Amino acid sequence: QVQLVESGGDLVQAGGSLRLSCAASGSSRSINHMGWYRQAPGKQRELVATIFRDGSTIYADSVKGRFTISRDTNWKSLYLQMNSLRPEDTGVYYCTAGAGDFRRPDYWGQGTQVTVSS
Repeated sequence: QVQLVESGGDLVQAGGSLRLSCAASGSSRSINHMGWYRQAPGKQRELVATIFRDGSTIYADSVKGRFTISRDTNWKSLYLQMNSLRPEDTGVYYCTAGAGDFRRPDYWGQGTQVTVSS
């Protein structure tokens, strides 16, 4: 089992920056990927970014060039640096982890709210 706790969500003006953090506890031996999803009001949850054990990354087109995902070497911390924030980035951001398909993470955090004002 892996437990995930997010932090760093806040209210920020458009054009600003935020850094989200995720603390992972429990066994990380089987984890092959960690990532961030978000859910905006009235919309479906969507993938923001994923990082794999080999260090490769995937980003949603909408955040490429603005967001950067990173992790520590022992899979205990995950980060999302968000720059040039837009109102459409508003939503609840979830930390995820898993062993198989990154589109179906095994573990989810409770989420942290990010609000970008125009």
